[in-house]
Amino acid sequence: MRSHEAGALHGQAGDRGPAWLRVPEDADQLVPHLWAGGVSKVDGVLTVAGESAPDLASEFGTPLYVVDEDDFRARARSFREAFDGADVYYAGKAFLCVATARWIAEEGLSLDVCTGGELAVALRAEFPPARIGVHGNNKSVDELRRALEAGVGRIVVDSAEEIDRLASLTAELGVEAPVMVRVTAGVEAHTHEYISTSHEDQKFGFSISGGDALAAVRRVLAEPGLRLLGLHSHIGSQIFVTDGFEVATRRVLRLHAEISKTLGVDLPELDLGGGFGIAYTTQDDPSTPDDLSRGLRKIVDDECAVFGIDVPRLSVEPGRAIAGPSTFTLYEVGTTKDVALDGGTSRRYLSVDGGMSDNIRAALYSADYSCTLASRASSSPAVLSRVVGKHCEAGDIVVKDEYLPGDVRAGDLLAVPGTGAYCRSLASNYNHVPRPAVVAVRDGEARLLLRRETEHDLLALDQG
Repeated sequence: MRSHEAGALHGQAGDRGPAWLRVPEDADQLVPHLWAGGVSKVDGVLTVAGESAPDLASEFGTPLYVVDEDDFRARARSFREAFDGADVYYAGKAFLCVATARWIAEEGLSLDVCTGGELAVALRAEFPPARIGVHGNNKSVDELRRALEAGVGRIVVDSAEEIDRLASLTAELGVEAPVMVRVTAGVEAHTHEYISTSHEDQKFGFSISGGDALAAVRRVLAEPGLRLLGLHSHIGSQIFVTDGFEVATRRVLRLHAEISKTLGVDLPELDLGGGFGIAYTTQDDPSTPDDLSRGLRKIVDDECAVFGIDVPRLSVEPGRAIAGPSTFTLYEVGTTKDVALDGGTSRRYLSVDGGMSDNIRAALYSADYSCTLASRASSSPAVLSRVVGKHCEAGDIVVKDEYLPGDVRAGDLLAVPGTGAYCRSLASNYNHVPRPAVVAVRDGEARLLLRRETEHDLLALDQG
């Protein structure tokens, strides 16, 4: 991309677009691997599990997160089956509500939470506590107490202070805390800096290379109320290649072997985290759960053989890979604008009734998305367009580049796939915009999971 005086975002001028984006033969057609299994088009109208986008918009309003429940469940089931004999922890931070927690429980997965609020949702859903893991780099005393009182299956410790807090709480409550020690392996995950979590210069875990991880293990073992289950490693998010997993696993298992041989302690478990990527656009080619399972198991088996240790029980934590593709966001177009650019080109801007308050990822991570016209058929030639939100920010972009029919106009509905992870969970009230509703669709029926916020909700918080 050539440099541009207005910034890199504007360097892909007008009708050129990014190198990976191709002009579609038919802008009305869906790219199947970007959408949930129950999504299709009928006479140009987007439908999911028998419900049409216009009907959903009419009943629940827009913006609207739409979850294909069967697709969500099928993806959860596919990870459980692919990782048979291992523990699959759904990462609640991707998206969590009472209904999805119940789906995860019913499909036989465990659940990873990282705040007191996420734990509260899990307990409201009556999720089996023994299948709950608790993450977080700064768990409060109250959060840890609640986790211990609930009887969670594991707590992933992340700091020396947390080990001390757990030691005090176990003595106070007369309980035992099953813990894993989170370690940073010092690897590059080949993803955005903000979602890369295993290099040394960041807030998570204990460094292996600096000796902090071994010191943390010794500290845990010295506390009678703490039971060490094993080591935990998470290298990042939206990852497509296994190179980083291989290097991280080798370093973690080297520490595992050192603990076994020097401290005489056999660690029964190893958590390799998650971060498995999904397809947001046609440039993405994610691995299947079966391929991930085969690849990760081979890495672990090979490295355990090298170090002469028993193969521990594995855990993985897919969240995005389950929730992400199962959901799309429905918007209504409000305005259209053709903007002249340098070189005689132009760009079409389509403004919708949501934006960075319901999907901050484009602004936060430079994330790319796709979209489609959802409310009608069109035979108009495809035009390179940018879908933007209604917020008072130039960076309020929903879809940076997509080919859409040239006759998209105010009142049309657009649908953006792959918004089930880190969209509603990162949603805000920026510009005092209420957060959208979430609906699940199954067998031709739509059910409200999270209601739409109202201005009354916003004003109720204002004590002025």
